[in-house]
Amino acid sequence: QVQLVESGGGAVQAGGSLRLSCAASGRTLSGNVMGWFRRASGTAREFVASMNWSGTSTNYADSVKGRFTISRDNAKNTVYLQMNSLQSEDTAVYYCAAKMRTGLVTQAWGYDYWGQGTQVTVSS
Repeated sequence: QVQLVESGGGAVQAGGSLRLSCAASGRTLSGNVMGWFRRASGTAREFVASMNWSGTSTNYADSVKGRFTISRDNAKNTVYLQMNSLQSEDTAVYYCAAKMRTGLVTQAWGYDYWGQGTQVTVSS
């Protein structure tokens, strides 16, 4: 089992920045893929970003490319999502997810463990 706990959400004005963190505990994450998803009110969960274990491969949704950056610190079992130039459309609950096999995927069903989510609200 893997436990994922997100933090860093909050309210920010448009154009501002936030950094989300996801702390993992339990089963070793060696070799895995970490991802971020989000769900706005009344919509389906959507892929935001993912990164492989070594940090050499990343994938981003088109809507966040150039604004969001995923990173990870394996020594701390933590993955981050730096969000810059935030827009009202970025308002959502953000979820951290762990995929216990190699290979970046954008589909939520490809991930094995999920955090509880952290709310990000961007006001215009």
